[in-house]
Amino acid sequence: MRRLARLVVIGNVVFVLAWLLAAVWQGPRYSVVAHSISDMYADGAPGAAFLIVLFTLSGIAVLLFAFWSLWPALREAGLPARIGAILLALSIFGLGDLLSVFEREGCRLADPGCTGAAQTATAGGATDATLSTLGVLALAVAGFFLAAAMRRLPEWRGWARPTVWVTVALIVVAVLDAVLGGVGVGGLVERLIALVGAAGIAALGVGVLQRTRVRA
Repeated sequence: MRRLARLVVIGNVVFVLAWLLAAVWQGPRYSVVAHSISDMYADGAPGAAFLIVLFTLSGIAVLLFAFWSLWPALREAGLPARIGAILLALSIFGLGDLLSVFEREGCRLADPGCTGAAQTATAGGATDATLSTLGVLALAVAGFFLAAAMRRLPEWRGWARPTVWVTVALIVVAVLDAVLGGVGVGGLVERLIALVGAAGIAALGVGVLQRTRVRA
């Protein structure tokens, strides 16, 4: 349980550092403000394998953590804990990252001739669009179920309200992404989603480490 908690903390730090670093070699036409993280591992993107490998490993870490660390830590809370762990595993940070190799958009918007329609015209692009939307939704709902589970456990009760706050922040940023995605700042807002989500999951890992140390 503790090993997987450490792994998910490290995995999410690496996840954030990976997409920050990958922007360096995307070329002058790529904009971190306007273009998405997914663009950096689209078909033809330079160094795409770097992100695909690290995102896949990060997804594996979240899946393992959800089922064999977070769920056991919250098991006594019953159904809310189980649902929350399952939704976390199915979220954009779990299953979404795990399937990165199958979610490659057809092209980068930074490249001449590429359009949003061309990106999603491929199976990978369509999969990315679908799993990203459903994955963010799963993460948001997971936050509320996990907060409900935490309220049932004395040692976790103090974490319930911050978990709700982080979840609400994620929803606000996701709504901004939907509203502003077409006005040139979609890449920046998407990165806020990635940062808030990664920080929240890493915090859960820290929570498991603290709770298991107390029990020991």
